[in-house]
Amino acid sequence: MNRQELPSLFNKRPRIGSLATANGKGEVNAAVFGSPQMIDENTVVMGIGKNRTFHNLQENPKAVFIVMEPGKTVTDWKGARVYLEALDIETGGGFYDQIKDNIAKAAGKEAARMIHGAIRFKITEVRPLVDMG
Repeated sequence: MNRQELPSLFNKRPRIGSLATANGKGEVNAAVFGSPQMIDENTVVMGIGKNRTFHNLQENPKAVFIVMEPGKTVTDWKGARVYLEALDIETGGGFYDQIKDNIAKAAGKEAARMIHGAIRFKITEVRPLVDMG
């Protein structure tokens, strides 16, 4: 899946994906998220609570988001591994407010209240869901 095809799957609703991160010591974490949005071919934004993923990204900006859509058989599944690097993490201000507002509209005010930070990532690589090579 290339970057031009990715937004239609990445931004599909409803959907969830898994974000993998590691802290500065290399201790890994994987968490399920529904809020990441691709805003262009090179950028992903998301809201995040004050959790292990948030702390990991403060120490190590690199992450991988796996998004997938089931098919009739395993070979029919669609998806991608999207490699990311956090450019900035805001806990206040215009970008933060915009992300919280978007989450409130999509998931409700309760979900928006849990948001502690807004993250802007650059996409560094896109790989297939399953790499047979």
